[in-house]
Amino acid sequence: MEKLTCKLIRGGEGGTYTGKQAFTYNAGIYAENTGAQAICMHLLHIPPGGRAKAHMHENHETAIYVISGVTEMWYGENLEEHMVIQAGDYLYIPAGMPHLPYNPSETETAVAVIARTDPNEQESVVLLPELEKRHSRP
Repeated sequence: MEKLTCKLIRGGEGGTYTGKQAFTYNAGIYAENTGAQAICMHLLHIPPGGRAKAHMHENHETAIYVISGVTEMWYGENLEEHMVIQAGDYLYIPAGMPHLPYNPSETETAVAVIARTDPNEQESVVLLPELEKRHSRP
């Protein structure tokens, strides 16, 4: 097993990927490129009108810092709760919490740094199509 050490990932070096939840991420730190064992961190650009699929991260927490723009999110067991998150805000999403984030703007991209306690990031994503009908369009 390779000994873990500090690793620098330059912006853009990690490439991009589209997650199960339908957002495209700028990959930053994750198990495959650093050997991370309990965390991942990525940059997310949500385009105007962009919307994720309803989902949760089973057994993994999420921390988000919004750099620019405004996003909104339905959350809760049946997506019955709603919040607005704007530049400068921090957001915590507990493990197993259903949520559906989206960008309500018609013109501005929202940008956020996302960290999860899942070094493989997508392994704990559980899509919740049964909740999609609640909010077919925000």
